[in-house]
Amino acid sequence: MSRGSVTVRAARWSATHPWRAIGLWLILVAVAVGLSVMVPKQTTKAADTWVGQSGQAAELIQQAGLDGKPSETVLVTDPDGPLNRTEATTALTQLKQKLTALDSVAGVGEPVWAENGKAALLPIELKGSADDAADNVEKLVAATADVQQNNQGLSIQQTGGASLDAGIWKQVGSDLAKAEKLSLPITFALMLLVFGALIAAGIPVLLAFSAVGAALGFYAPLSYLFPDGGSVANVVLLIGMAVGVDYSLFYLKREREERRRGHSTVDAVEIAAATSGHSVVVSGLAVIVSMAGLYVAQDPVFSSMATATIVVVAVAVLGSLTVLPALLAKLGHRVDRPRVPLVWRLNRRIGPGGISRRLVAPVLRFPKVALLLSAVAVVALAVPALGLKTDPGGLNTLPDSIPEVKTMQQLQANFPSEGMAYDVVAKADGKAPVEALATLQREAVASKQFVVPPGQAVRTAGDTAVLTLVSVLPDTSEDAKVALNQLRDTLVPQAFDTMPGATWAVGGETASGVDYGANQRDKLPYVIAFVLGLTLLMMLFTFRSPAIAIVTTLLNLASVAVCFGALSLVFQHTWAEGLLDFTSPGFVISWIPLFLFVILIGLSMDYHVFVLGRIREAVQDGLAPAEAVRRGITESAGVVTSAAAVMVSVFALFATLGMIEMKQMGVGLAVAVLVDATLVRIVMLPAILVLLGRKAWWPNKLPVATAEPERELVAV
Repeated sequence: MSRGSVTVRAARWSATHPWRAIGLWLILVAVAVGLSVMVPKQTTKAADTWVGQSGQAAELIQQAGLDGKPSETVLVTDPDGPLNRTEATTALTQLKQKLTALDSVAGVGEPVWAENGKAALLPIELKGSADDAADNVEKLVAATADVQQNNQGLSIQQTGGASLDAGIWKQVGSDLAKAEKLSLPITFALMLLVFGALIAAGIPVLLAFSAVGAALGFYAPLSYLFPDGGSVANVVLLIGMAVGVDYSLFYLKREREERRRGHSTVDAVEIAAATSGHSVVVSGLAVIVSMAGLYVAQDPVFSSMATATIVVVAVAVLGSLTVLPALLAKLGHRVDRPRVPLVWRLNRRIGPGGISRRLVAPVLRFPKVALLLSAVAVVALAVPALGLKTDPGGLNTLPDSIPEVKTMQQLQANFPSEGMAYDVVAKADGKAPVEALATLQREAVASKQFVVPPGQAVRTAGDTAVLTLVSVLPDTSEDAKVALNQLRDTLVPQAFDTMPGATWAVGGETASGVDYGANQRDKLPYVIAFVLGLTLLMMLFTFRSPAIAIVTTLLNLASVAVCFGALSLVFQHTWAEGLLDFTSPGFVISWIPLFLFVILIGLSMDYHVFVLGRIREAVQDGLAPAEAVRRGITESAGVVTSAAAVMVSVFALFATLGMIEMKQMGVGLAVAVLVDATLVRIVMLPAILVLLGRKAWWPNKLPVATAEPERELVAV
């Protein structure tokens, strides 16, 4: 990499004008924080996620003005046994008085008593749209809580679309706060072990955290184009801490290494910029290209994740190339102060690449055996991925720690008509097809697989009509597909046999979940082709070697296969339930594989580029291929292992959170990165490069191979 490159010029200016660089960075972060305060973040609307036949149904209902009013339900039960009707009537009367007085409530229905005598429900109709209900639901929850205080002998709980969403977001916020609270000290402790000095350990953590904060601020105005689907903050923290620490780690390690060789601080910074700085730029671009693959899915949730991740990676790269050199230049040798005596002495005794030198030696001596054994291990870990099942999440995948979830489960257990609902909407020329829907209602009820909610009739407006049917099956993803297929493939087509000109669609919230999962599976091949194609071209452009590009792609796919294998082993079986505190749904949430594929390709490229960069340096220095691999792996393995340790620790934190989506994300990423940074990059990669020899770098012109020169490291 030329000393006149952009990365070197940026580092030189920052190192010679440290206070300006630091001041500009602080201004950047302050502006971002100001944006997050001043610009309200936009979130996705229900219509943004309409896909498939359920999306068509929702659009037809909206066009006809047949949208159902948002509703909530208060469930009254007796935790000690059968419900005392007198006590329950008193509580229900109090509830009706309090709720009717609220401005956001359009009406409160009459109590409905369960046939088993164990529960009663109070239906509530809200004013406005579903978005209005989300804004006002806390008032209803507070009113329900007041009545609960006055009736201690009963269990009075509220549930419904708005309150359930509020409970989920409360859980997500709690999870995010927990991850933030633990990620910083754990990451700092790992950096302390890596550097043995407080300042050196604190710099990567500080820069990564500031990059996360700045990215969230810059995303706020971008949310008007890419509204937040609900996971932006989690993903920015997850990826931002990982790449932010890694980029600083790559740069800082190289700068310290060059100072030990006797270079001045500014010279060491320039060399680090020409080498590690270049790797940081390529790694950052690789992550950005990978995340851009999420746009191919044409899903607003994925688009918001992609946008936010691209922002945090760009900010992290910018910080590594500007403010980090400024800090290193200003601190000089003081970056290694104050030292932690025991850790510092241990690091000095081991020496640079001491452990990795011993690990890679047998790989270089017996590359065929090492490649065969590592490939067998990777295949064994990846085989379970062949049985990977994906389904959309539902009530059964939400944690029981959310009170509204438990209330909904009790509601459906006592009132079958409150289960999985499907909206059958039909439109015909001239008049609404009421008779066909009435026929459908009779046939569906006669099948004993569906019931009609009490008081519900076919709703009509102009030439459109809607019928709501509720499945008697349990609220699980598999049962949801069974009921939906029965409607779409059998019952509805039979009812409309005599009306060939009618347009119909089966939708509703349950159908939307099924269609959404199917849409993600359909888009996965296109995302894979996009990401693999662009990353292959990027590696080809960066290293000018077809062999390196192909090997990179194959190793990335190996890491992804291991990730999917781990997900199948952990979450489709019950053996890990107690360990990770979850109930196995028997499948992986449908959007997780697509998202993890994109993330893993980007993160794998993160340190893969760094390792290959060190090997290429050695090749360009005139070393024989085997010696170049030995030196490159030895000098980079410590950094790669440290970077992987940070990623694994941050990802593992997500495996401890309440939402199963976060658990699956954390387990998949942690296992994949651990295997990728050890088995794949320190065993398989060097073995392949040794076996390929000089062919690995064709058509690059390599200098004549010489013996490796002595590279004395001067003590600081």
